[in-house]
Amino acid sequence: MNCIFCDIVSGRSDASVVHEDDDVMAFMDIRPWTSGHLLVVPKRHASGLADLDPGDGAAVFAVGQRIATALRHGPMRAQGVNLFLADGIAAGQEVFHVHLHVVPRTAGDGFGLRGMPKSPSRVALDQTAGVIRSSLT
Repeated sequence: MNCIFCDIVSGRSDASVVHEDDDVMAFMDIRPWTSGHLLVVPKRHASGLADLDPGDGAAVFAVGQRIATALRHGPMRAQGVNLFLADGIAAGQEVFHVHLHVVPRTAGDGFGLRGMPKSPSRVALDQTAGVIRSSLT
């Protein structure tokens, strides 16, 4: 398995580490969307959300939330923060080790979601909700 984040977690590759504990590591993204953009990863490998231990997922999000708070209220003074996690190629996942992007935002920084939201009917929303609900395990 060739996993760059596994190499970072194990210490085989360099990273600018922001946080590390027994379960999670957070480090600067080497291709940042904005200044201060970082990644939070579980130390145990999971290629996608279906493979992610729920406890590891909770730990990743808790660290992401803590870092987002520091970005907003610390010296970086971000005006906002986006949390982004891509699961699968169609969602834009490029590195197949679960990772949460923590992206500090300021007005006019040039980053943002560019999709056009749709306005489905309540019937369509209810039908889709039913399909998803029936798939939950």
